[in-house]
Amino acid sequence: MKQDFSFDETDLQIVAELRKNGRATNQQVAERLGLTATTVSSRIRRMEDADQLRVVAVSDFAAHGFDVLMQLAIEVDSRPASEVAHELAQFPEVFAVHIVTGRYDIDALIVLKDFEDMSHFLLDRLGSVRGIRSVSPSIAVDILRYQFDVAPIEGRA
Repeated sequence: MKQDFSFDETDLQIVAELRKNGRATNQQVAERLGLTATTVSSRIRRMEDADQLRVVAVSDFAAHGFDVLMQLAIEVDSRPASEVAHELAQFPEVFAVHIVTGRYDIDALIVLKDFEDMSHFLLDRLGSVRGIRSVSPSIAVDILRYQFDVAPIEGRA
């Protein structure tokens, strides 16, 4: 059973430093904040143990040669949307997949090397997934924000 957790000002400062430079050592963070490396290390471990913090590397898909970002709104029929979503999540082109409310059942973000890959993905890959009734694709023409500070953190001290 997870323990109750609340961020204090020091936790928030540590997270802010890691957002600036996720590769900073505990010693570097400690020096910037006037703390000891042991304090920083134990606080990071406490936040990770409480599932309140996860330090990860995020790779920019464009830097790896994926020049097309496509959003798919998918309607599902005669199969649970969760099963279809799990199957879609196995495709390497699928960047993110969500079960959603509204007209569509699934929202997915797809990355492709170029436009020539689009027909193969839409016709062959998606065509092999049982239960997809309709797909409404949208191609991103400009990315205005691509940020992975996923959840805003508020102090509740």
